[in-house]
Amino acid sequence: MLRDSNASQCCLIEALAVGGLASVVWVSYTLASLMSRYCLPLLYDVLASTVMKKGGLSSGDVAAQYKYKNAIVDVNIDTESNISTTLTVTDVPASTKTIVSCKLPEYNSGKIEFQYFHEHGSVTTAVGLNKSPALDLSATIGTPSVAFGSEATYLVSSGSFTKYNAGVRLTKPNFCASVILADKGDALRASYLHHLDHLNRGAAVGEITRKFSTNDSTLTVGCSYTVDPRTVVKAKLNNHGNLGALLQHELKPKSFLTICGSFDTKAMEKSPKFGLALSLKP
Repeated sequence: MLRDSNASQCCLIEALAVGGLASVVWVSYTLASLMSRYCLPLLYDVLASTVMKKGGLSSGDVAAQYKYKNAIVDVNIDTESNISTTLTVTDVPASTKTIVSCKLPEYNSGKIEFQYFHEHGSVTTAVGLNKSPALDLSATIGTPSVAFGSEATYLVSSGSFTKYNAGVRLTKPNFCASVILADKGDALRASYLHHLDHLNRGAAVGEITRKFSTNDSTLTVGCSYTVDPRTVVKAKLNNHGNLGALLQHELKPKSFLTICGSFDTKAMEKSPKFGLALSLKP
């Protein structure tokens, strides 16, 4: 819950999250060409490849997934000879999920995560498998209408907390609102999303973020409209003049074409940025 992403990938599509609801999407990216993804049912349950080109550099990876009863094994190999392996076991015991991951040759990257799910809440704990592990703990409790959540990271070597966030969300059929205290209490983010019709084809959202250490506030407004069952248009604008928009079309089930762009309305002399993403699955 309450995760932040670094928008440094080409045509990275972030969600303006209102609590756990990602209904309005905007675009933040650096211009480059990205990416073709092909998933083929060959040898394993899933065999996938990804190719990315940024500037003059190209990279890629091959991923495979194998399922057996309650266990799933994921293996990923990239062009730098890094091998990432993840083992996921569900319902052993009941209502739980255990995830063990490691990346070779980085032997200190191992991590084990345990999740417990309940009808009105969940608890997740994770610890790194190294000499100076970080302990992650998150918990949520509530109902479909009201939910509370918090997360923290404790660094064993220094005996200090490097992260702790908390939030509350209110969800109704036609709107959703949330308040999140983040960055160890240094930032406060309040969001509100309202569906414009009973079919939920259109939505408007507003978010204000206050950074106490810098005394800085950011106001963002956005909208989303479903043109047809396969096409959606989304846009956002903040008080710093950053405007972004995207058009996403579902070519076939689970396959999407996304066209996006952004520019700074307060610096019209700068060139706008454009991106194109294609995701294909069988």
